[in-house]
Amino acid sequence: MSDELLKSHRNAIDSIDAEVLKLLNERAMHAHEIGVIKGEGVVYRPEREAQVLTRLKSLNQGPLPDEAIAKLFREIMSACLALERPLTIAYLGPAGTFSQSAAVKHFGHAACTQACASIDEAFRMVEARNADYVVAPVENSTEGAVGRTLDLMVNTSLKACGEVVLRIHQHLLRAVEGREGIQRVYSHAQSLAQCHEWLNKNLPADVERVSVASNAEAARLASLDPSSAAIAGDAACERFNLLKLADSIEDEPNNTTRFLVLGYQDTVPSGRDKTSLVISAPNKPGALHSVVEPLARHGVSMTKFESRPSRTGLWEYLFFVDVEGHASEPALQAALQELRDVAAFVKVLGSYPVAVL
Repeated sequence: MSDELLKSHRNAIDSIDAEVLKLLNERAMHAHEIGVIKGEGVVYRPEREAQVLTRLKSLNQGPLPDEAIAKLFREIMSACLALERPLTIAYLGPAGTFSQSAAVKHFGHAACTQACASIDEAFRMVEARNADYVVAPVENSTEGAVGRTLDLMVNTSLKACGEVVLRIHQHLLRAVEGREGIQRVYSHAQSLAQCHEWLNKNLPADVERVSVASNAEAARLASLDPSSAAIAGDAACERFNLLKLADSIEDEPNNTTRFLVLGYQDTVPSGRDKTSLVISAPNKPGALHSVVEPLARHGVSMTKFESRPSRTGLWEYLFFVDVEGHASEPALQAALQELRDVAAFVKVLGSYPVAVL
């Protein structure tokens, strides 16, 4: 009886798979026709993708969770987009970094991810039109802003057109079993800081902590030396064939990094958007109030406010501000106009859909 019941379920799955395959190819044909209509125009529309994912999550009745639905349809959209034109995405390499994971999460596996030696190089690749987009980290929930990305966004001609929020799980990795004999731990400086307390409690005090350019580079170095370990994520662990000695060793259980997608296109409103700005105010009493007051008066809600040295004069600062809404919306337009009247410098870094987790 159980064999017959099992067979009936498998037959049902086979039938459903055939129907799903048929529908996927129908979808791909429509995507291809859209590409023909667009011609040489922009193929990636982040606002459209955000609307599709939001709609699907609202329709989802389970048992698959919303996150699984989002991942599945990201890959479907990625494969369909590649029929129009494969995209090249620059990121801070080498392969196996969290930046690459963020790029794949947002663009899917059909996109070509291009590793770069630095965030600067990743920006330059897109500025020179050798890649379509750059995915760059802007802030971590534990360690705060990524200063180099913020500095580059001030002067670049690229525009923010998307965001990715990636849950960061750090693991202790090694080429051999056990923690005995570990003499040093390699990782990026932010990851070492994110795992500071765990390291204090679980490894001897004389184990050296060595900061390197990326977690993937840390994993590569650990793969070459049995006396070394690395702190890195799953992608680096798999790429360099390391053993996972301890899972999720980050001190903050909700450790998350936010990335921005930057390219040459503007977006239209998606219905749930965010706008990033950079503002310079004169170094005088009340300057900070002059920056935030127009936003507050026009009912524009801030979600982030970060200051950075401007590098143009002693004790002069730039303010990086994220607000809810699209730059084309009347309230934000009015606030921006007033800001331009009182601030020394105002740049809209871009408007983009809020990340669909």
